[in-house]
Amino acid sequence: MASCATDPRRAALTLARVLLVDNDPASRLALQTVLQAGGYRVDAAASAAEAIRKLEDNEYELVLSEAVLESPQAGLRLLAHARNLRYRPATAVITTYPVDAQAPPARRDEPVFIAWEDLPGLLTRVAELISQRAARRAARALRSTRR
Repeated sequence: MASCATDPRRAALTLARVLLVDNDPASRLALQTVLQAGGYRVDAAASAAEAIRKLEDNEYELVLSEAVLESPQAGLRLLAHARNLRYRPATAVITTYPVDAQAPPARRDEPVFIAWEDLPGLLTRVAELISQRAARRAARALRSTRR
């Protein structure tokens, strides 16, 4: 039987990698479980400092964070840091407040908010963000080959 490394059909089925940052252990575990059940590879962090270490050691398609971590703005600062990384992951703020899923941010550097209580909506929005990131990367690659 062919291994994953030698079988191109299986190698193409790599899971999108998500970094989840939440300082509440129960929420973090619940969200991690939901995302994993949705088919994502999920690393979790309890603080912005831990998340930054993970961002430096790994490459993620998406970073999801609470806005309030060690300080009131730590989550937003973490997401701004993530957006400036070489591999430019998609980013979003996880919130318990209702949000308008149809209202995208005006600029790429503005936060995207996802309400996690709406599980189907959460998984749909996560898939959209990862897809949009892939489309941006493909467009950049295409532009660079044309030069």
